[in-house]
Amino acid sequence: MAGAPVTQADQERHAAVEAALGTLDLDAKARLLAGQDMWSLPGLPEIGLASLVMSDGPIGVRGIRWTADDPSIALPSPTALAACWDPELARRAGRLLAQEARRKGVHVLLAPTVNLHRSPLGGRHFEAYSEDPYLTGEIGTGYVLGVQDGGVGTTVKHFVGNDAETDRFTVDNIIAPRPLRELYLAPFEAIVANAHPWGIMAAYNQVNGSTMTEHRYLQNEVLRGEWGFDGSIVSDWLAARSTTGALLGGLDVAMPGPRTVYGEALAAAVRAGEVEESAVDEAVRHVLRLAARVGILDGAPAAVTRLPAPVDGAALAREVARRSFVLVRNEVRGERPVLPIAPARTGTIALIGAAARDARVLGGGSAVVFPDHIVSPLDGLSAALAGSGLAESDLAAGALTYSIGADPSGELAAADKGFTLSAVCRAEDGRVLGTATVPGGRVQWAGGDLPDGVTHDELHTVELTGHFTPRESGEHTFGTRGLGGFVLTVGGEVLFDGGQEPGTSSDPFEAFFGAPVERARAELTAGERVEISLLHTVYKITDAPIGAVAFSLLHLGPRYDPDELIAEAVEAARTAGTAVVVVATTEAVESEGFDRENLRLPGRQDDLVRAVAAVNPNTVVVVNTGSPVELPWRDDVAAVLLSWFPGQEGGAALADVLLGEAEPGGRLPTTWPAVLADAPVSDTTPADGELHYTEGVFIGYRAWERAGTEPAYPFGHGLGYTDWEYETIAATTTEARVRLRNTGVRGGREVVQIYLAPVADPAQDPDTVERPARWLAGFASAEAAPGETVEVCVPLRRRSFEIWDERSGSWSFVPGSYKVQAAHSVTDRRLSATVDARA
Repeated sequence: MAGAPVTQADQERHAAVEAALGTLDLDAKARLLAGQDMWSLPGLPEIGLASLVMSDGPIGVRGIRWTADDPSIALPSPTALAACWDPELARRAGRLLAQEARRKGVHVLLAPTVNLHRSPLGGRHFEAYSEDPYLTGEIGTGYVLGVQDGGVGTTVKHFVGNDAETDRFTVDNIIAPRPLRELYLAPFEAIVANAHPWGIMAAYNQVNGSTMTEHRYLQNEVLRGEWGFDGSIVSDWLAARSTTGALLGGLDVAMPGPRTVYGEALAAAVRAGEVEESAVDEAVRHVLRLAARVGILDGAPAAVTRLPAPVDGAALAREVARRSFVLVRNEVRGERPVLPIAPARTGTIALIGAAARDARVLGGGSAVVFPDHIVSPLDGLSAALAGSGLAESDLAAGALTYSIGADPSGELAAADKGFTLSAVCRAEDGRVLGTATVPGGRVQWAGGDLPDGVTHDELHTVELTGHFTPRESGEHTFGTRGLGGFVLTVGGEVLFDGGQEPGTSSDPFEAFFGAPVERARAELTAGERVEISLLHTVYKITDAPIGAVAFSLLHLGPRYDPDELIAEAVEAARTAGTAVVVVATTEAVESEGFDRENLRLPGRQDDLVRAVAAVNPNTVVVVNTGSPVELPWRDDVAAVLLSWFPGQEGGAALADVLLGEAEPGGRLPTTWPAVLADAPVSDTTPADGELHYTEGVFIGYRAWERAGTEPAYPFGHGLGYTDWEYETIAATTTEARVRLRNTGVRGGREVVQIYLAPVADPAQDPDTVERPARWLAGFASAEAAPGETVEVCVPLRRRSFEIWDERSGSWSFVPGSYKVQAAHSVTDRRLSATVDARA
């Protein structure tokens, strides 16, 4: 596969890279391939090379400090971005993130995640795009192009097969060549071909017997050889385990530092004759090329010299959110569908749910960033109704009421609402070394990410000190997360004095951060401020690859009788014109480091929805999750709107959609099962260290159609606020043209999905391999006013007619007749044309 065209600037960068490489000795080269701390590579002033800085994504740019003191724009989750089915919108999102990266001094964003939704149980399901490799590749391509438009590098991850979290450091994923090529490698291949990313991240897991950081075949022969990738390959954090194995396997950079398998260990391996210095040179060449592209190597022109126009981050976050919301049910009640809501006609809105007040806007783990504000559904609807032009009498009568209804879990969470905290760092002799503010009660300092004046060697204790003003009276619970000693003081009284030892988790991050632990309870009064302190004695791990301090103060408000909370919500809903119930998962359900055990909503939320729906026929349920959950009441409510993890402006976007200022624009990027037992892949637990992908190429909708099982909501499904008639289709093997008309009463947007379905009967040819009934081959958006007709042209790639031939080890064109189907979803196919495909 050919790479990007070579330009004059490429030639100049190449010359600068070769000149710089030629002046470096072995020790400098080996040092350059090893992280100098948690997030950066060392600078080499002797060649005019600045330190290259990386940062986690994918929905925001954290920067080198994981703290709310350095806020970040928080976009909707990757599942939400994919639900927009709009690569150009993904590109705009990428440009915003590049803008954020430059503001924070970041050169490379550790994103996007393009692993597939093999199973709905995958713990980082929310951080990946789709179950479909084509949709994933298209959205990922737009994202990478956007970030790199802004002169910032990307590292497409996790290459490859990191589709679940269970035993992710050690699992050997056994994947046959055909599904490996057609599904799991396909998004990476598409992004390399169409976006030319400057980086790839090697995954923790093994694939077919080799750990990915040492996988010579996939990294050297496929990625660099067949696909022509010319960027840098960086390890996932702590994934590199062998010096010679990683270098010969194609890994360029081992992160984090300063203790890695590269650096001094690599120089020693060369001197011992275990690896040739030329292999080191090649890895250094890749790193210097990346540095040249982002503009930190003297004498090399940056890849981008004219930046895109500035992006309004809050406005784009709001746009992506409302474009991502998927309306999966909208029943007619009376003369009209329940959504959009017209408060002047329908009266009071009863907003219900803990997540309506304290919104969950992003997933847990390395995807976490800290926005400077969050618009909850309660905030968004309150503001929208106040500015809606309703008569003062309507507002005074209670156009919007709020009740909790049901707490999703009753779990301890970071000390956020009502807390004002700062950290005081001390040496063992009591000297104050430095201070820092700690919004959210969470300390996560890694490597050099310490307050000014503080070093790991001297640091002995960190005291979180400040005050807490409760929102509610009653018994408040406090807890901790992390390893080491803790002394908790509330209102001048010591409530806990003890410690936490390491656990037994095989995931080093989970073992280090520890699990939330309840420590004490205290009776507090709403509005009355109390002083609070958590003194932490730092837990230091001898010979750890990186020095880190990580602990949290946790809090849980008063526990109320669940039946009483539901009863209060029911009474509010009974007299309201519309009841809007927001249900959600928690960080203990969807986060990095573990897979889900089931698809149930936590707590009594299902009971809440049933109770509200029983008294109000106009019940709308907003599902605030990053990935599928079971909705056993879905046919008993008037409307169901999936809002994903909607980012910092999620509440404002929700108000836009619920009140009809904007149409819900999303279509499902993954199939939603009715129950977990129906899901094609419902087990992510390895056996004897191996996880066998026995389903082959049949994941997602491919498997649902093969099994003949009906999901709750199919791939591609999503309703708008208008109707569309598909009028004509004309197709060849290279494109499909579809004309459609907006037959509704308002303007709208339709996603025209094109599926290929082979006509030939495999039973007639015993050598024909089994293929899915159909697969996504393209899509395009259509926008039209009421009554307007519009035509879209959807290109079809040759690859859509090919399979991976395991006998020849190459792509094979499969001739024959195919139906080209224009569809609203994979199960709602509107028009079809037959084409005769010939090689």
